[in-house]
Amino acid sequence: MKIAMPNRDGNVNDHFGSNREFIVFDTDNGKIIGKKTLTNENLDYEYLICMLQAEGVKVIIAGRIGRPVVEMLLYTGLQVITGISGEVEKVASDFLSGQLVTGAEQCKCGGQHDQGSHS
Repeated sequence: MKIAMPNRDGNVNDHFGSNREFIVFDTDNGKIIGKKTLTNENLDYEYLICMLQAEGVKVIIAGRIGRPVVEMLLYTGLQVITGISGEVEKVASDFLSGQLVTGAEQCKCGGQHDQGSHS
């Protein structure tokens, strides 16, 4: 199974929509067996979703994601977990061991994003 997270300096980026870098963890039998960095320079959701699907990602773990984007991700069959913070490798390990604690937050910006402007 592959897990993707928005990455900022080795931590889960608080806001999915303004993130350019994603870490994809390849896992097997509850262990991380590899990782890869993907870049979404255009901040384009459709491109990002296609890129994640092409990588075989099944789970998205993030801090906050706006409702329209969550719906797009769910529609494509991806599992979405929000309200997460912390170091990406620890978050992935906690998810795999069943110890991940979520805060279930959503972005309240109504899908209107620009760099540096969100709540």
